[in-house]
Amino acid sequence: MPPIKMKQSPNHTAQSLTTSTTSSQEARRLVRETLRISANLASSPSPSPPANPPTLSQSALLEDEFLGSTLRLICCEEIDGRRWKYVAERDASGRFKKNSIRAVGLQTPQAPVEELMGFIRSYVVPEGFPDSVIPSYVPYMTWRALKHFFGGAMGVFTTKTLLNSVGVSKSQAIPGAVAINWILKDGAGRVGKMLYARQGKKFDYDLKQLRFAGDLLMELGAAVELATAAVPHLFLPLACAANVAKNVAAVTSTSTRTPIYKAFAKGENIGDVTAKGECVGNVADLLGTGLSIMISKRNPSLVTTFALLSCGYVLSSYQEVKSVVLHTLNGARFSVAVESFLKTGQVPSLHEGNVKENIFNFPWLKDRSISLGPRFKDAFQDPRAYLAIEPLFERERYIVTYNPSKDKVYALLKDQAKPDDIVKAAFHVRDI
Repeated sequence: MPPIKMKQSPNHTAQSLTTSTTSSQEARRLVRETLRISANLASSPSPSPPANPPTLSQSALLEDEFLGSTLRLICCEEIDGRRWKYVAERDASGRFKKNSIRAVGLQTPQAPVEELMGFIRSYVVPEGFPDSVIPSYVPYMTWRALKHFFGGAMGVFTTKTLLNSVGVSKSQAIPGAVAINWILKDGAGRVGKMLYARQGKKFDYDLKQLRFAGDLLMELGAAVELATAAVPHLFLPLACAANVAKNVAAVTSTSTRTPIYKAFAKGENIGDVTAKGECVGNVADLLGTGLSIMISKRNPSLVTTFALLSCGYVLSSYQEVKSVVLHTLNGARFSVAVESFLKTGQVPSLHEGNVKENIFNFPWLKDRSISLGPRFKDAFQDPRAYLAIEPLFERERYIVTYNPSKDKVYALLKDQAKPDDIVKAAFHVRDI
């Protein structure tokens, strides 16, 4: 029997369309209802602790503490050993109120002494200390504070001496002349400061030697200022010379300050290290000034007092620069590395190389028989000498030659020379 063909009625088609439309609406309604329920669940208090609490034991205690209250724990925070918890308030429907987050301290109240020490530390040590600086920062700042202490104490005596000398001169000259003498003294110091600034890159690679030389020059200027008490009629020339010496020392101190602080900093905290270092120096300077004012009221021996303070100042300055650990090579540190390698076959560590560096190896007292990176015309005057030696260094990125007319060894650098080639050339000329 052949299959019977049934004719589909229009009503059936309409019913199918209606059913499909109804199903689509139900699906959309179901999705909306699901989203609403999810949102309510997200805003309602969770019966379980956070998935990743700062510390498991502490998080459980905090949840128990706020159980049944309108406050809800948001997160915990710890900075430099101090901890806080952040909570938010909920309304009757369980939703968080707007701008309801507040902080609650977890640490116990500090004793007054501890609060005072924390206040002082915020001014004298960088944030994150000691992890934010290298270990040599502490001895450096200790000796720096002592140096500024002795310097502040000496400043009282030198200023008193200058004022007394001007007072003696004033009996023989009008007050206007006294003012002119003082202005000329300061002007001479500023001129000396500008002339000394031409030292340029020496402040970068010989900064320890120049820093110590600047402190010695500062002592020399202070001694000349004290000498005005013995010869007050020579106040102007002596005061000008002293001010030139002290301004040159100030240029040296300012120019070498940033490279030193940069060596101590770990990361991008040079500004913080510099600010705290200067604060320590100012505090020590004020303490020294106050002490010297009390001592000066007893009219002690000027020579004896100055000698003792000067010894303390120079010793502190020497230990200050010796405690600096720089991460670069200069002539003095390179000499230490070469001598150690030639004697033992080993290169000294960074700290050992800085400790053995000769602080008294001032730039103007260096061995002039070696020149690294000179101009071509300084190394060669005879073209035949260049043509004879150039093939020997064809594979190198430098040329080493000896000029008998100047009794000097030269190491010329080619344009492709890299830092390793410079070190190799320096080792070559020192090994000749």
